[in-house]
Amino acid sequence: MSSLHHPSSASSTTTPPPPPPSPPPDFDEFQRQTSLMTSCTLLWKELSDHFTFLEQNLKKKSDDLQQKLQSFDNSTKTHFDLLEKRDATINNSIDFALKRVDLIKKKSFLMISQRKLGNNEGDNEDFDEIGDKNNGFLIKLRSFCLGMDYKGLWNFVSLRKKMIELLRFEMPKALEECLDPPRIVIEAISDVFPVDKRERGNDLGWACVLLLESLVPVICDSVLGKERVLVSPSIKEKAKAIAETWKRSFEERGGIENVKTPDVHTFLQHLVTFGIVEKDDVGLYRKLVVGSAWRKQMPKLAVSLGLGDDMPGMIDELISRGQQVDAVHFTYEVGLVDKFPPVPLLKDFLNDAKKAASSISEDPNNSGRAALLAAKKEQSALRAVIKCIEEYQLEAEFPPENLKKRLELLEKTKTDKRKEAEAPANKRMRASNGGPMPPAKAGRSTNAYVSSFPTPPTYVMSPSHSQYLASVLPYPPSPAMYGPGSRSPSYTYSPEAASPPYVGSYSTPMNYPIYGGYCSGIAPAYQQAYY
Repeated sequence: MSSLHHPSSASSTTTPPPPPPSPPPDFDEFQRQTSLMTSCTLLWKELSDHFTFLEQNLKKKSDDLQQKLQSFDNSTKTHFDLLEKRDATINNSIDFALKRVDLIKKKSFLMISQRKLGNNEGDNEDFDEIGDKNNGFLIKLRSFCLGMDYKGLWNFVSLRKKMIELLRFEMPKALEECLDPPRIVIEAISDVFPVDKRERGNDLGWACVLLLESLVPVICDSVLGKERVLVSPSIKEKAKAIAETWKRSFEERGGIENVKTPDVHTFLQHLVTFGIVEKDDVGLYRKLVVGSAWRKQMPKLAVSLGLGDDMPGMIDELISRGQQVDAVHFTYEVGLVDKFPPVPLLKDFLNDAKKAASSISEDPNNSGRAALLAAKKEQSALRAVIKCIEEYQLEAEFPPENLKKRLELLEKTKTDKRKEAEAPANKRMRASNGGPMPPAKAGRSTNAYVSSFPTPPTYVMSPSHSQYLASVLPYPPSPAMYGPGSRSPSYTYSPEAASPPYVGSYSTPMNYPIYGGYCSGIAPAYQQAYY
């Protein structure tokens, strides 16, 4: 009966009851988890962006470093090639120099033995007729160089400014005949550079520049050219001492405002010729170039002085000073025509000149002289712009026909006024201010009449239009103007020589006021306006 199913055993194997249901999820906890995921996502993105930036920055620096290394390798290779080339040409250059010295010595002894020495220092023969006297001119020029006669060479050159074109052509060939070309040039110009030792005399800066420029092709190496300048260490040191002496005298004279442009030109050409440009003086060179920018050689000298990178700033300065024509020449020299278009600059220059001329003509005190100055102002501007258009072939962009017609009209008006001013008048009319009157036959006696009026002052050159706008009185300073021969592809070494003054008698009222110390009521001669 044990095998029978017992009711109690069945109840012992029943399934346990299911667990109670879980509570619903908490909403705050869900928001916390969501916020945590968002923060993690933002942090991951920030870190990812940061590492991406670092990677890009490192890659850029790596590329820049690689480019610099490549550039350095190329530069090193170039310099090594240049050194090898220089080393390979040293023997040839030495042989060439020795043969040249031997040939010059033979020529010198031969010429000295054949010619009769004369008083070359006082030689003042006028060689206006170039044709028949050309041979004699060249023989004398080369004889001074062969004999290393620097005084004779200086006197010969400085007395022949009319023959400057022939001198410019023949001087390099004559200097090649010298045993020591750099020395003869330094000694030749020593009386006027770095300090003018003469008590008085004409400005001879043109002769200094002529000799210094003529020396450049002579002292260049026959193989490497300007890369190797054949100047002895002693001469180079002497050239540096001369430059330092000039800088001291420059400072003693009060700076740029009180130094003549020919002196500046000679100094800068001296630095370039002997290769003694100092990086520490670049600021000084910039001021000197801008102050004498109207000289046509200045753009080339500026590049040779290491101012090529500073050209945009210099051009902006010239434009701000009203020297747009000078700015055009600088832009063409360094290839900045796209950045500084020439035609707008030339038109601005003409507009400024017209405004200045209009301001001058409005002077109520002296309408006659004001009209003359205004006309000269506009004429000079027209000539400068026309010449610039022709030099750089800008006719298509800026046709010059109307400018030429206007210039012809102004010149005709000027001629008519001059004829009216030269009409016969009572020469013995006494001035209204009680000034002295010469006797009737004063011209026959040497000292019959001595003027009591002060000598007209000498004015320094000024490159801007403002000289006309400031005041018509006293007589404004005016540097040499741009005109035929002053700015052309062929160099002319006489821009410092002002053109002949406009001479003529101007009819004035009897109560002519006193201007600038002049009591006679007659305007003194003055230089042409700057352009």
